[in-house]
Amino acid sequence: MSKPTMPTNSHAINDDSTVEGRAGEGRAGEDSVDISQLRTPNKVDLSAVYGFLGARTTPDWVAAAIADLPLIIQDHANCEKKAAGTAMNLLFRYEFSYDLQRKLAQLIREEMLHYEQVLGIMNERGQEWRYLSAGRYAKGMLKHKRTYEPAAMIDVLIIGAFIEARSCERFAALAEVIDDERLAKYYRYLLKSESRHFEDYLALAQSLSTEAIDERVAFFREVEAELITSPDAELRFHSGSPA
Repeated sequence: MSKPTMPTNSHAINDDSTVEGRAGEGRAGEDSVDISQLRTPNKVDLSAVYGFLGARTTPDWVAAAIADLPLIIQDHANCEKKAAGTAMNLLFRYEFSYDLQRKLAQLIREEMLHYEQVLGIMNERGQEWRYLSAGRYAKGMLKHKRTYEPAAMIDVLIIGAFIEARSCERFAALAEVIDDERLAKYYRYLLKSESRHFEDYLALAQSLSTEAIDERVAFFREVEAELITSPDAELRFHSGSPA
């Protein structure tokens, strides 16, 4: 199978198509579990995402993902569920900050909506749920988390920012080459929220620190880039380059 060509000429993902019957629906369409009712943005500027990440997804990963879309779709569902669960745990553990509580509540709501949407995609495709072990990605970053507060919380939020940014980058990479136009449009729909989430996590991390977090961000940028570009024996939504 030939390797898909990665987009290099623009930081903006375009989709000029529209869904009929959208007039007057406002956020109702944006929050629908039925992906056919979603409003896909015409353009999302991903320059901030690409600038934040230390490396781009390799063409080898894109080719492997296209060759096993059912696995990627289910692992995407797993990622949405885990993201909601992580945010929920943080919501109960760190109750001292109004801004943190509000942002986490919003994240939980959005992640669970996305989880339900991906479940619907699996059902439409006749795809049964199967066991998938967790990949190395999140664990590879969390093992560097500091063990004392508030440093531990700051690191968790920085890691969350990289996970969200990488998700956004991979949705964009897949949307450019995938043959399933319905799925490609859904991935483009996700770009707006995912590109915002990473900035939310960074802002929350900085709000908890009395010092600039740039050094920790730079550290985790190197760790994350190594996990993405180095050989990986397992294909997952956030896995490295196929071994």
